[in-house]
Amino acid sequence: MTSGRGMWITLEGGDGSGKTTQANLLADWLSESGHTVLRTREPGGSEVGQLIRDIVLHHRGDIAPRAEALLYAADRAHHVATVVRPALERGEIVLQDRYLDSSVAYQGAGRVLDGAEVRNLSLWAAEGALPDLTLLLDLAPEAARGRLDSADKPFDRLEAEKTEFHTRVRDAYLALADAEPERFLVLDASASVDEIAAAVRERVAPYLR
Repeated sequence: MTSGRGMWITLEGGDGSGKTTQANLLADWLSESGHTVLRTREPGGSEVGQLIRDIVLHHRGDIAPRAEALLYAADRAHHVATVVRPALERGEIVLQDRYLDSSVAYQGAGRVLDGAEVRNLSLWAAEGALPDLTLLLDLAPEAARGRLDSADKPFDRLEAEKTEFHTRVRDAYLALADAEPERFLVLDASASVDEIAAAVRERVAPYLR
């Protein structure tokens, strides 16, 4: 385990890839199996984080790429210290929407910053904490945009970026998964909801024994 007696699972992927749906299904399955599950997210998994989330996703106007990366790192430092680590020490399963891999993909590749620098910044902020398992829902940007369009809701700052941005993000995610196959499970997000959920449960089950 990364910390304490609990288990830490993060969900990653482009906007519109179905992370929320799979997180809901996994949380229900884990809870029905008798586990205590903490659902959280980055940014916004704490009161301080919600303030940062409002800035990085809904601020009107540009934010300098390095400033954006630093804001995410600040959220991460507070979130891990005040939410994630305490839950793991209580023996809970932390199910988290996005973590440092999002920063490497979005602020690194997407904003054309140095991915290694962004990752090191996040690791410093989180005192080296890494999840036990990362579920990557992989979907072509064009398909993801179609899902977002059909949702009929305003785009946030990152969702509104052009296809080229999201292609860089996807490529970065896949490179991260290739580099750490023991931590990542790559899932074809174009598959059915039930197929994806079954693959997730199959990967998670051995951690629970």
